Amino acid sequence: MNGVALGARFSLATNRLQYCGPADAEPLLYRAITEGSGLPEAARALSGFEALMPYLELIAEKHGREVFDRDVVEAYWVGNPLLDAFDRADFLRLLEALVRRGLPRSMARGLADRLPPEPLPHHTFHVAYVGVGNVTGHVPTTLANMEACRPAWAEVVEAAGERLRLRGPTLVLDGGSIAWGPPVERELRYDPRVISDPRPGESVAVHWGWPALKLTADQRAALERYSRRSLDQANAARPAGPGPAPGTPTSRT
Repeated sequence: MNGVALGARFSLATNRLQYCGPADAEPLLYRAITEGSGLPEAARALSGFEALMPYLELIAEKHGREVFDRDVVEAYWVGNPLLDAFDRADFLRLLEALVRRGLPRSMARGLADRLPPEPLPHHTFHVAYVGVGNVTGHVPTTLANMEACRPAWAEVVEAAGERLRLRGPTLVLDGGSIAWGPPVERELRYDPRVISDPRPGESVAVHWGWPALKLTADQRAALERYSRRSLDQANAARPAGPGPAPGTPTSRT
């Protein structure tokens, strides 16, 4: 799958919700997903997603790749070994790039002061550490929004019409940390042009209630592995005792 089309799968839902990206991006992203056409236009639209591009640019630069190289896009949204080479210095540069995209400088300073030992440029780490809407200011960083925003893996229990019954873990609060709760079932509408012929036992990735990608066994394992690493590192940065989740703003000044 082309990297632009792969990125479009995860970005479409947030653009429909008007949380991020250009106002006219949705039809361009949908055409890239369903037809594999208009890829240059879709790439330009994705370049306007405020928090997305600094991560893709960082991963690409680190490995000498193009920004929309498939492996680069997969690393951010799903996870792969391209994420294994990053350190705190890399993430400090990323925070500066996010400031240029809208992250308040005061928030970036606080994040820089408590960087965990092994930050990684995965979307789940962004959600749990930087915060769901702290770059755009459009979405509050709550536990429910963290759960919606992370790329979640789930197993298909049943497919009926254009609805999927899925089973997978959700985020919960455990004392002062964010943890993985027991698997739960939920029913979501899906687009057959995006998720073709889903069958019980297969896995999909979900972003903001949108089944975005049918996962291979390797992708499912990678998404779970890098999501768990992301949450471990975000929790390592939490202050001792009860307090807001990593990246949760008290204000945007």
